[in-house]
Amino acid sequence: MPFFSFIRDNLRWLFAGLLLTFFSSFGQTYFISLVAGDLRAEFNLSHGEFGGLYMAATLLSALSLTFVGKVVDSQPLAVVSGGVVVALALFSAGMAGVSSVAMLFVVLYGLRLFGQGMMTHVAMTAMGRWYDAQRGRAVSVASLGIQCGEASLPLVLVTLSGIVGWRGAWWIGVGVLLLVALPALMMLLKVERIPRGTIHTDERAAPQRQWTRAEVLRDPAYWVMSAGTLAPPFIGTTIFFHQVYLVELRGWSMELFASAFMAMSAMTITCALLAGYLVDKVTALRLLPVFLIPLGLACVLLGAVTHPAAAFGFMALLGISYGFSSTLFGALWPEIYGSRNLGSIRSITVAMMVFASALGPGLTGYLIDAGVAYSTQVYAMALYCLVAALALTLTSRHVRRRQARGGVASGAASG
Repeated sequence: MPFFSFIRDNLRWLFAGLLLTFFSSFGQTYFISLVAGDLRAEFNLSHGEFGGLYMAATLLSALSLTFVGKVVDSQPLAVVSGGVVVALALFSAGMAGVSSVAMLFVVLYGLRLFGQGMMTHVAMTAMGRWYDAQRGRAVSVASLGIQCGEASLPLVLVTLSGIVGWRGAWWIGVGVLLLVALPALMMLLKVERIPRGTIHTDERAAPQRQWTRAEVLRDPAYWVMSAGTLAPPFIGTTIFFHQVYLVELRGWSMELFASAFMAMSAMTITCALLAGYLVDKVTALRLLPVFLIPLGLACVLLGAVTHPAAAFGFMALLGISYGFSSTLFGALWPEIYGSRNLGSIRSITVAMMVFASALGPGLTGYLIDAGVAYSTQVYAMALYCLVAALALTLTSRHVRRRQARGGVASGAASG
């Protein structure tokens, strides 16, 4: 099916997925961290203290997601999406009026659970369940919402904060969620897509095994693949969370770093669409071994170069890995484990993603307070990418051999 015909025939559902990922920005680290300096000054918190608070709130949200995320397997997506948007708006209002460290903890927990966690979880579970042969393209289009948010919202928040203050900017965000996001999603999702015309004629005749969550958690390959696919959110979140510190360390300006997000978003959008095409052509499994290499190079560049151009180079390389990972993250699990229990399975994976995004900022904050050089930290991230890429190469081959031996067909009756 030609790409533009696919977009035309599925515009309602693809746009709903894109809106969900776009408005997840309110709970994404790159967005919250833009007011990190204001929050630390407001409550007299060090880098390590704020990072630890953020880490604890995010870890709790990750734990909650393993239970809350299963709701998408039993409830209509319109109902789930509406509830998530309302909850995200309430916690955004909490951020606008936060008055204590304890309240800040609760607010961060809610933003992470319903923003980064549930908004992206609902969107990607829907794409994985609704589409089969065009799953890669569907995921790549829906994930563009994240890139659109990264390209536009940092500058919007910085600009609004300069006009109405950071609290006022968050109040405006509450209005946008309730007056724009909520009615738009209710309108788009009132008709839920029934999968149709999505199976390649040359696909396996044998039914795909439908793994349960318990079976997935006992599969060693799942943990290796998770360790690799979680590298971009771990590293990207860590860098973005401490972007104020990085900017001060390098002698850059916040405006320069915020503008570099556009370079990242341009590369992410391009590579997400390319990855969607490649996933449908060669499968997500075959793409696994290569998508972390640009991220490793990005970390080396950030650690070695202090010139302002390094911000744009880092963001561009990060965008390549982000683009591929955003598509892989949505297409990989149903490709391997089936779609029947996808919400339950993805809730664990998304919880680990949230966990990874919590661990990085907290750990790095304490290392900064302890005097560990920033360059040393990003070089360690580059090494992680290299090791993970090697592990993914071996695991990809193992899973493809397992499928070729008939593991998919033999387990179909027990799924």
